[in-house]
Amino acid sequence: MDVLWWLLIGLFFVASFVGLIVPIIPSVLVLWGGFLVYLFALSGTLSVWFWIGMSVLTVFLLVVDILANIVFVKRTGGTKWGERSALIGVLIGAFVYPPFGLILVPFALVFITELIQQKTAGEAVRVAFASFLAFLSGTFAKAVVQVVMIVWFFIEVWL
Repeated sequence: MDVLWWLLIGLFFVASFVGLIVPIIPSVLVLWGGFLVYLFALSGTLSVWFWIGMSVLTVFLLVVDILANIVFVKRTGGTKWGERSALIGVLIGAFVYPPFGLILVPFALVFITELIQQKTAGEAVRVAFASFLAFLSGTFAKAVVQVVMIVWFFIEVWL
């Protein structure tokens, strides 16, 4: 029976990475599902430092998700509406042929929004491209942190 629980934990960990390109899957929360299966189904123990570390990293991941688009769009001269449309674009893009929808929909929405806000086509493209870079850098950062969380978990379990 333990093998099935470990398979479920592995499934949770894999699904957390799928969540990086399919935002409907809350990747960091899925990781917690794996931790909790270990804790309750396998009667495992994890240190207080582990739980504190996971909590801090979880908050970090949630903040990175929100701030990446805002910072990149703002730094390239985007408007508040451009920032908002980038976030809306990511949410809509999750349902439009992922992962391509996550790239194209925010780009298009930011571009159109910036044009409506009286930006030139060149400025609008620059801001829209910034939303694309925000998605890539945020996704990369989340993947790295998730790997750290998983490695930390296995270190806790095996040591």
